[in-house]
Amino acid sequence: MFFDRAKIHVQAGAGGNGIVAFRREKFVPMGGPAGGNGGRGGNVYIVADPRMNTLQRFRRQVHFRAERGKHGGGTKKAGATGEDLLISVPVGTIARIAETDTVVADLVRDGQQALVARGGRGGRGNAAFKSGRNRAPRLSENGEVGEARWLELELKIVADAGIVGVPNAGKSTLLSVISAATPEIADYPFTTVVPNLGVAEVSHVQIVFADIPGLLEGAHDGVGLGLEFLRHVERSRVLVHLLDGASPDPAGDYEVINQEMMLFNPNLAKRPQMIVLNKIDLPQAREVLPRLEETLAETGSPFFAISAVTGENVQQLLYEVKAQLDKMPVSVATEEVEALPTLSPVEDERSFQITRLEEDLWRVEDVAIERVAQMTNWDYYESGLRFQRILGAMGISDALREQGVSDGDTVLFGGVELVWGFENALGE
Repeated sequence: MFFDRAKIHVQAGAGGNGIVAFRREKFVPMGGPAGGNGGRGGNVYIVADPRMNTLQRFRRQVHFRAERGKHGGGTKKAGATGEDLLISVPVGTIARIAETDTVVADLVRDGQQALVARGGRGGRGNAAFKSGRNRAPRLSENGEVGEARWLELELKIVADAGIVGVPNAGKSTLLSVISAATPEIADYPFTTVVPNLGVAEVSHVQIVFADIPGLLEGAHDGVGLGLEFLRHVERSRVLVHLLDGASPDPAGDYEVINQEMMLFNPNLAKRPQMIVLNKIDLPQAREVLPRLEETLAETGSPFFAISAVTGENVQQLLYEVKAQLDKMPVSVATEEVEALPTLSPVEDERSFQITRLEEDLWRVEDVAIERVAQMTNWDYYESGLRFQRILGAMGISDALREQGVSDGDTVLFGGVELVWGFENALGE
């Protein structure tokens, strides 16, 4: 089965913890703080892999986690950076943040990669907190938690030429003749239910063809799974519009398919097309050929009559496809990609919100203070004092008092739960 959509969860690595340590060499009795910083957590990237052509692997594996940074060591040794995680996806994959539908990656070239989750910063060791006022600090930071998010992956096939047309026009037969592809072929409509790729060599140049399953009127609204197929046409530089020579109205078929593509994406109407009447080995196709060629001459598109079964005029068609591609820039239509979300300007200014959840339970919401709380190593008394100073500097302490917080109340900062007013907690 062809999988062109998937949903995965990515978790970047947490940063390593900083440590509290002091120099204790034999002849350096007052060596001072020497706790090293933790290493950064590994990032998560998605990478376009030409060996993949579906998103099937993500049906079996959904969760991906990068390596955590190593903890700091004594003598100011910094922890090693966590190894980045590279997730292979097919060329043509688009990644969106599930919650916001923001496009953060659109990979259209072999080996192209995009960052989808940042690793957490390493926590600082006590050597980083040494100052003129505190020559021997006993505090350190935990590593920052890495970013985690759900991503929706969508595959849009990247091909030089897309073969489109009504069901049973002979698209799969043509692909099997011009390439080594082996799509299912039978004498009934909808034999092809998934896109197929094939590579044809023309004058020592390789051209990638995509066989798009047959389209019906109403495809832009999802009729006949049209929406599932039409998006795979969007990235074809040239369209080979195959008409069924056995159809009672090939010209009408041409108009219907063009209209569906235009309604799905108006830019498809501007894509160069080659109109190709297939099955001219049949008498009825030979009979309709002169009239059809005259009718479609006003489109200005090159017109060919071929037989995919016998190979008649197929090579001439390939030469024309190559000629059309040679006239066009080697580029692929892509989605507009936005940078990964970071602190907004408001959040950067340490704007916070206080909510009273119960009589003695409060929540402080603010990206900056939640990060500080998470990275604070509460095993050390000085760490608690530092957190108190930060609350005061940000105006959170005063705001909590104004709203009525009392000694003994619980205050939540993200996943950290603290008690107001008691020693070693939030009291001053």
